[in-house]
Amino acid sequence: MIYKRGKKIYWYKFKWNGKQIRESTKQTNDKIARQMESAHRTSLAKGEVGIREKQKVPTLAEFCTQRLEPWAKATFYSTVPKNFAWFHDNIKVICAAPKLAPLLLDGLTNEVVSEFAAGRIRRGYAVATVNSTIRVLRRALSLAKEWGVIDSVPTLHLIPGENHREHVVTPKEEQAYLEVAEPELAAFMMLAFDTGVRPDEAYSLRWEHLNWKTGQNGSVFVASGKTRAARRVVPMTPRLKFVLETRFELSGSPTEGWVWPAETKSGHFEQSTLVKRHRKAIARAKIKNSKIRPFLIYSARHTFLTRLGESGCDVWTLARIAGHSAIAVSMRYVHPSQEAVERAMTQLAGHNFGHSEMSGPNPRPTTSRQNAESKGNSWWAVRDSNPRLPACKAVR
Repeated sequence: MIYKRGKKIYWYKFKWNGKQIRESTKQTNDKIARQMESAHRTSLAKGEVGIREKQKVPTLAEFCTQRLEPWAKATFYSTVPKNFAWFHDNIKVICAAPKLAPLLLDGLTNEVVSEFAAGRIRRGYAVATVNSTIRVLRRALSLAKEWGVIDSVPTLHLIPGENHREHVVTPKEEQAYLEVAEPELAAFMMLAFDTGVRPDEAYSLRWEHLNWKTGQNGSVFVASGKTRAARRVVPMTPRLKFVLETRFELSGSPTEGWVWPAETKSGHFEQSTLVKRHRKAIARAKIKNSKIRPFLIYSARHTFLTRLGESGCDVWTLARIAGHSAIAVSMRYVHPSQEAVERAMTQLAGHNFGHSEMSGPNPRPTTSRQNAESKGNSWWAVRDSNPRLPACKAVR
């Protein structure tokens, strides 16, 4: 018999001398798949081929080092080095785990992963760190199935209790921070607060990515980032345009180069460049106002997106501005108000009932039952453009 696995590919299976034969046809046409199954049966009957041995399943450590890491390097090393480093670090953790590394890939279960995670938690690792490794395991298994190494993928659950970077900086906190921060740090944080770009996207910003003439205040072009959707154009605010134009003029009006140059391996700002400056700015701000809560540089992005969602921005536009590849991530920032819901229903009512004199914001039917009956057949013509009388009127 043939059957589909996934959305398109046909497989076939049958028994021969008490042994189960199961193979992929790698075809999307059911007729060709049946022909391939028939050809395999015929070959077995003629003795031309023996029972094909099942492909050997590698261990988790073998698959991670021989297949997953080369894939991650080819995919991310030149475009998003931070993503490759994430894979590389977690693969080292997996290969060093005595209960995970020697397991066959198809023998990995949620129970085994839960035991591994519990052991890491007991040793003092943060929940976010443990979940990071579980996410790499998920990706490894999904790729193994895609490449035909295993037949199915178990469901691996993340550990609850992870602290998400959801701190929203208040306008007062932002103002107090910018007043005491170093000028260069303040300019960088204004870019983060006013565009919501990821820190890595801001670090690698170049002068040729800025356009002073598009839109009302110019725009910032994000050439690459964490996801495929990261490549985008984000409009500037008046404040950001003033800050970047000032920095542009002080830098000698360059036609190319890094906006945030630094003496690092990459030649521009990196995470380590601003960590100490940021902590000092937070400390100085707390001296002026003890109620200011410490926040991360990344919190500027979360703050921008939260403010954007509260302003009434729809989820699709927010995803475009944020560079999200999954709309589910953007939905965290969009919470429709009751007024927005009522406005949407009013607009839907206009589409359903048409835009006539009777269908305004508050349509009120004025035709009484007596008037409707007095119109006779013409009343039916209004409801149905078909000149024939309805069955209930035609039959007397």
